[in-house]
Amino acid sequence: MNLVVDTSVIIAVITNEKHKKQLIEVSKGTDLIAPSSLHWEIGNAFSAMFKRKRISLEKAMAALAGYRQIQIRFYDVELEMALELSSKLNLYAYDAYVIGCALEHNSPIVSLDGVLLDAAERAGVATRKVMS
Repeated sequence: MNLVVDTSVIIAVITNEKHKKQLIEVSKGTDLIAPSSLHWEIGNAFSAMFKRKRISLEKAMAALAGYRQIQIRFYDVELEMALELSSKLNLYAYDAYVIGCALEHNSPIVSLDGVLLDAAERAGVATRKVMS
């Protein structure tokens, strides 16, 4: 079974955040998939951490090495589909890409982003929740 992952999941795992063990458990036995935009979102997440002085460049580079070890299949999501979802669900395009990927592959989403999960459910996508 496929499982769509978003940036929040990957960042939590590769930076050893508190949800890491739960996220790994939720994803066991699945094939991870994501929109191709995930790479750029990972970079954006780290740049935001730099601005907030939450991570050093060295730690970010070490986390990226971990990211490269995660087996994820990437898919392009049609821009038109993403814009329709963005408009309909009042989302940023990056969240619409994740939902679009899930819809195209009839796959559930796992995320730490409650807004994304709520929107996914409104779009008819199954979600996997992780306890806080």
